[in-house]
Amino acid sequence: MAETWSGEFYCVKCKEKREAEGEIRVNDKGTKMAKGVCPVCGTNLNRILGKA
Repeated sequence: MAETWSGEFYCVKCKEKREAEGEIRVNDKGTKMAKGVCPVCGTNLNRILGKA
């Protein structure tokens, strides 16, 4: 089961912070990122969490 993160993301399309839940992934550089979907407009959201 994938690890999830729940918290604030910044939506670039809405230009506001939104509460959402996203799946944690590690990118090529080794940085943890949470990827979710905006509950208002449906845009993909990304939040950098730090080094893995």
